Amino acid sequence: MKEINIFCEAIKNVPLVAAKIKAGSKKIIGYLCSYAPEELIYAAGFHPMRLFSSKSDIVLAEQHLQAYCCSLVRGVLEDSLSGRLDFLDGTVFPHTCDSIQRLSDIWRMNGKYEFFADVVLPAKLNTQSARTYMKDVLIKFKKDLEAAEGREITNADLEGSIKKFNLIRKNLSKIYALQSQRPGIIKGADLYAIVKGSMVMDRDEVADLLPAIVANLEKIDVPQKSVKRIVVSGSICDSPDIYTAMEAAGGVIVGDDLCTGQRWFEGEILDDENPINAIATRLLDRIICPAKHSTPTARGENIVSLAKKYRADGVIFMLLKFCDPHAFDYPYLKEFLDKEGIKNMLIEMDDQQQNSGQLTTRFETFIHMI
Repeated sequence: MKEINIFCEAIKNVPLVAAKIKAGSKKIIGYLCSYAPEELIYAAGFHPMRLFSSKSDIVLAEQHLQAYCCSLVRGVLEDSLSGRLDFLDGTVFPHTCDSIQRLSDIWRMNGKYEFFADVVLPAKLNTQSARTYMKDVLIKFKKDLEAAEGREITNADLEGSIKKFNLIRKNLSKIYALQSQRPGIIKGADLYAIVKGSMVMDRDEVADLLPAIVANLEKIDVPQKSVKRIVVSGSICDSPDIYTAMEAAGGVIVGDDLCTGQRWFEGEILDDENPINAIATRLLDRIICPAKHSTPTARGENIVSLAKKYRADGVIFMLLKFCDPHAFDYPYLKEFLDKEGIKNMLIEMDDQQQNSGQLTTRFETFIHMI
């Protein structure tokens, strides 16, 4: 499908994507967390781009970060220090894990980009004071963007941005729904490319391409196969090889709990007289990650709900090595799944080191067990 090929090519050469965006006189603001208020960045006239590690050897970042920081943080800093992110005009750091918060300080002191912002969103989200604070943070961020761009961000700008991102989220949700209803309708590597591409490509282009992909997928008749339905959980999954290996083992990913997946795009921003209120409401009400808190059992209940919703035969936890928040959550999430009799497995990954042979063996064993 030609539309999917556009996404696949884009994620292979992000600097080229950036060059095309900048050729249109648009500045690029990078971010490292799905809680970044992209609607505000886009409404200000900037392009929001999720940053991923290029998986290059870590050399320069060793001077700033310990080896036990996760490969995402170390890899992105390496890309910045080595000049591979020189296309950026600025960076936004939402309040998240300790490693990314420390990266924010290192970035601010060593960075060479025009714009920098710490967006310190509340960690506890289930109180009225959190809602008030969330709105105040977004208003301050809006003012920072206005100062950087030298113009006011109007309600019309925000409403147009919200409409654009809602369209993207709606179509990504449809693609996931089709994959769940007819497992194998799209290759896992292609699904990965679409989601990652939607985070880095020009959002106007993404909004145009996704409906065409949905329309084409709806026409495909997939023969029923004996496959195991898998839900994956974790922070980021930045390797198409994982999807390919899982499919070769007889499994199909039908849903996920990833910040590079459904946690990023789930939840529509509802119409509101005040667009800031609407954006805040989505950030407060969406499914939380381990860096946020709503109720003591929210994440456990969510992973069980996802497994049941997608009729999963098993859940695979794919955690980045040295990712403390997800590692702390894992035992209690596993306990929730075990109580429901849902088979699950833990895989620890590293952007710089991946043993595909070992992964394949573990996938094959798990699929055989379930």
